[in-house]
Amino acid sequence: GDPSNASDWAFLQHYSPYHNIDPTVQYPPILFGTSSADDRVHPGHARKMAARLQAESPASAEHTLLFEATEGGHASPTLRQYAFEMAVRYAFFGRFLGLDVQSSP
Repeated sequence: GDPSNASDWAFLQHYSPYHNIDPTVQYPPILFGTSSADDRVHPGHARKMAARLQAESPASAEHTLLFEATEGGHASPTLRQYAFEMAVRYAFFGRFLGLDVQSSP
């Protein structure tokens, strides 16, 4: 749908996560991911969503995080970057699942 079309917007606004944040809800930990070089989805969308969730749901602010890659685009450009992004995700999961992960020497 097209949000600039009134009839489309009337439908879209009801399932848009950005427009339906409830300040009384403590949302689970969330990691938004984007890339500065994404040519399909502007990184501003992830930035705005993370910022809005942090601002409007104070109970969720501490565990609402954003990771923005500076390489690649809509996908990881290299195996090295992909591995780094996966490490970020695993670190996020480990932190919020309470895993005791030691870094290697």
